[in-house]
Amino acid sequence: MTLIPALPAPQSNVALPAYALEDGKLRAAAEQLEATFLAEMLKSAGLGAPRDSFGGGIGEEQFGSFLREAQAKEIVAAGGIGLAEALFEAMKVRMDA
Repeated sequence: MTLIPALPAPQSNVALPAYALEDGKLRAAAEQLEATFLAEMLKSAGLGAPRDSFGGGIGEEQFGSFLREAQAKEIVAAGGIGLAEALFEAMKVRMDA
């Protein structure tokens, strides 16, 4: 059997170019905007709304927003609906101008 040599350890002293750092910040902002949009859409769809019977009590309505936000972030992490990419490209054009 042939052994595959181990990859070298990543070097932490390698500096990223400034534009790569800015792109990362822009992408994170775009993903946050998409997650916020999706959370509002989930709220409009009734996700996390209190149920009439066998509900979670008085705190269910308050904590429903946390559920929607967590699910929206997971949707974005799984690829989202493409809104983050469109927002990222639009912000990048504005930054480069």
